Amino acid sequence: MLIVIGIILGLLVIAFIALVPFFLLIFTSEKLLAKVPLLAAKYPLLMLRNLRRNLRRTSLTFLATFVLVLIITMVWSTLYAVELWTTEKTKDPKVIVTEKWEAVSHMPFRYAGELADGAADPRRRGDVRPSDSMTWQFYVGTNDPVKKSRDSFVFFIALEPAKILTMMNEIWDELIPPEARRSGTVDPADEERLRAAIEQMTHNLQACVMGRNRLKALNKKVGERIKITGINYTDIDLEFEIIAELPPGARYDENAFMNRDYLNRALDDYEHTHKGKHANADRTLDIVWLKVRDTHDYGQVAQQIESSPAFHDPEVKCSTLSSEISAVMESYRSLIWGMRWLLSPALIASMTVIIATGISLSVRERRPEIAVLKVLGYQPGQVLFLVLGEALLIGATSGLVSAALSYAAVDYGLAKANATLIFVPAGALWWGPLVGGVAALIGSIVPAWSARSIKVSEVFSKIT
Repeated sequence: MLIVIGIILGLLVIAFIALVPFFLLIFTSEKLLAKVPLLAAKYPLLMLRNLRRNLRRTSLTFLATFVLVLIITMVWSTLYAVELWTTEKTKDPKVIVTEKWEAVSHMPFRYAGELADGAADPRRRGDVRPSDSMTWQFYVGTNDPVKKSRDSFVFFIALEPAKILTMMNEIWDELIPPEARRSGTVDPADEERLRAAIEQMTHNLQACVMGRNRLKALNKKVGERIKITGINYTDIDLEFEIIAELPPGARYDENAFMNRDYLNRALDDYEHTHKGKHANADRTLDIVWLKVRDTHDYGQVAQQIESSPAFHDPEVKCSTLSSEISAVMESYRSLIWGMRWLLSPALIASMTVIIATGISLSVRERRPEIAVLKVLGYQPGQVLFLVLGEALLIGATSGLVSAALSYAAVDYGLAKANATLIFVPAGALWWGPLVGGVAALIGSIVPAWSARSIKVSEVFSKIT
């Protein structure tokens, strides 16, 4: 409940702040148009003056349109992201190999070698080998076993260190389109330091690299050592040397990377010191990632792996990153459908009604003024054009300001503060003003027609 209230208050604050650039735009445009000698400039100049004369009503109409366009932008951005994530990639797709019948995958580490080859048999000429591979083993622990808290937990991804700059980055790139990778640009010096750290991890099994957010939570710095008490691997306590921080704005700010050999050797040592295998020793491989050239190779590799007798205890399955995301999103299908076909039209309808109400009140107050315009020679069509133009101007401008601020705040502000999968596509910069403008145009048709039909004789008879 507090989160919802905070979001609403945040939207209102942003909307009020947005009034500043809106009125600056109106005043600046009015001053510039006043200096233009062309006859065509009188219509937009008159529209701007009418908007400025009643600041309260203009502000309320702008605020309502701004908030609704902001919500529509976030809803459509979410739908855009879902569609993007669930679209199959045809080039260099990533194959995810996991345990078939368990929600939480745990496979024997002996699977790693053959899975990295895609279970290709050199005796079969048609078999396909992956172009790259990566294994994931998860080691979760805490540096404070007495007072376990969120800040003391560390989630290590145990892998071959060299894969951090290859397969890991490619997986991220499949999730996020280029237009949303504001935090993905890494300084060359930071990347060089990370490469040196990865080289060191290869030889120093205790070396690890951490995301900056996790380092802050642990109150640790690069160069310090940290002892971790195992949680998912009970009695497997490891000591690490933090040799590097992932580049600022990196994709894995909350995670840490370790050499997989360190975990596997610790499990082997446990067997010698405790005269028996660790309870989880036979199921330490969590996920295997494979990169193939195209969807045809994916189908061939998946068939090779799933039909191989080497992976029947336990059985494994193959899927792509997008299909895994689609499976997760399946449980939210009704919610996504409602966002697309119920919430979005309802927001647009609400925006149309709000603008129609504001324009109707404005026309009612300005009946004498409109009558004077007709006396001065303005035709009904010109009056209709003026009223429609005012509505279109405020709707499209508020939509543009709302979409632009959303785009800047999310894709540049939020992304720089912390890497995130949330983004607003660049298309919002045209669909925001389009939605606001179309809603304003539809909502102002009836008030504009009413203004067009005002009779001069009726207005002045009431005044006299």
